[in-house]
Amino acid sequence: MAISITGTRPTGTPHLGNYLGMYRPALALAREHDALCFVADLHALIDVRDPEALRSHTRTIAAVWLAFGLDPERTVLYRQSDVPAICEVVWLLSCVTAKGELNRAHAYKAMVAANAQAGRDADAGVSAGLFGYPLLMAADILAMGAEIVPVGLDQRQHVEAAREIARAFNGAYGEVLRVPEAVVDERVMTVPGLDGRKMSKSYGNVIALMADTDELRRSVMRIVTDSRRPEEPKDPEGDTVFSLYRELAPADDVHAMRARYEAGGIGYAEAKEALFEALESVVRGPRQRYRELLADPGELERALEAGGAAARARADATLARMRAAVGL
Repeated sequence: MAISITGTRPTGTPHLGNYLGMYRPALALAREHDALCFVADLHALIDVRDPEALRSHTRTIAAVWLAFGLDPERTVLYRQSDVPAICEVVWLLSCVTAKGELNRAHAYKAMVAANAQAGRDADAGVSAGLFGYPLLMAADILAMGAEIVPVGLDQRQHVEAAREIARAFNGAYGEVLRVPEAVVDERVMTVPGLDGRKMSKSYGNVIALMADTDELRRSVMRIVTDSRRPEEPKDPEGDTVFSLYRELAPADDVHAMRARYEAGGIGYAEAKEALFEALESVVRGPRQRYRELLADPGELERALEAGGAAARARADATLARMRAAVGL
């Protein structure tokens, strides 16, 4: 059975784009693979400076995984920081990784570009943690022996970096590490937000995944549409409301709405209401379970502690092979 792994940074409340692009495909893989899911609290330290916020967001992410059906008896759910071997794996990988590989990382390049535009030094505000982000992500994947990494299209570069880093280590010391493969859900390459851009907290255009019913409806009703009247035909492929509805509603309902879009006869208010109902049906049960878990976090902690022990055993075994290979 192939090993899959998914990590989530605890930097805020998850939104619909996170569910469609990461939670849902990862949970589907977990039903068929030896799966690991972790809360990437070490990654979050790059930009989260509030310890209590970090702990709170970590509980939130773990609760979302469990609320949407992750079974901790079958899938390893753990905190990244509960696996100390990860940090030593980072160092061993860093010793064979070309600096140019880190220079190409999206986050680092974006920071350098922003600095150049503002007339600042290229590395202004760039921490060693930000620059070395691909090494920590590679260590997360390689220490667990993961073969499959479900990611959105915009995250594929991270898996490619892990592949290159694994090849570099194996090239120096023999076939010690597995080389992972990215799995991209082609149906959800980019999830549109309320304004039509990619759904992202940085754009302020998200639909909060665990919002209550009224807030969820208000968010859906804020989706930007064009001015076409109900009787006018509309392009479903270029419409945010339909794009989200297609991901959430039953296939027959999606087919019927597509026909009405193309023929004319549906207004955006009606389409938004249908989207809200489809979304509410998906999140209603998980939302209640999520609230129960946060109200009584003992179950969360037990699942994370058990997952941490299982993850440590895997990472320690990989680290032992790496240490032997390099001569430690």
